[in-house]
Parts: sequence; structure tokens; C-alpha cells
Amino acid sequence: MHWVLPRTLHRTKSSAHLLRRLFSQKYLPTLTLFTKDPCPLCDEAKEVLEPYKHRYIFLQVDITLPENKVWLDRYKYDIPVFHLNGQFLMMHRVSTSLLEKRLAEVDEEQQ
Repeated sequence: MHWVLPRTLHRTKSSAHLLRRLFSQKYLPTLTLFTKDPCPLCDEAKEVLEPYKHRYIFLQVDITLPENKVWLDRYKYDIPVFHLNGQFLMMHRVSTSLLEKRLAEVDEEQQ
């Protein structure tokens, strides 16, 4: 019976450690770019964002696709438009100070 207890404790510690690691890891926020082709301002914005790419998951939404008609109606004259975690962030040009501020807020919420 004594040999069961150490193995059980070992499994419990390993399981607790695994769960702690799974739940304590930061998730990356999602930065969504609403764009179309061609979009020189979007290309410029992506270059400005390059140094920050390790801090978010990047998605692009082509507003000219039929399934994105709602975004075309909303943003056809305003691209590039950015959302962070589904909320409007900025349009036309990248504001690195705003981006840094919002990413810091997301980091803070996770702690």
C-alpha cells in the first residue's frame, strides 16, 4: 500500500502542474485587418505592424468577398480598419501608441 501513495502523489503533482501551465499561459489577442485588393495603405500598415506581430494573432478579412458584404457596406471607404478582439481599434493609419496601449491592457486583464 505504501508504493501506491507516492505514485498517486506524483501523478497528482504532475496533473496539477500541467493544469497550472495550461491555464496560466497567456493567450494572444486577435488583430483583424479589414482590407481589399489592392490596398496600398493596408500594405503600409502591415509593414508598420511587423515589429508587433509576436504579440497578436493576425487575421485579414477581404471585404470584397460576397460573405463579407456587411463589412464592405461598413468600411468600403475607410480601409484599412483594425479590430482588436472583435472591437474597433483604428482606421486609415496604424497608431502604434494606441496599439501598444490596447495590447498592454489585454496583457493586464490576463494577470
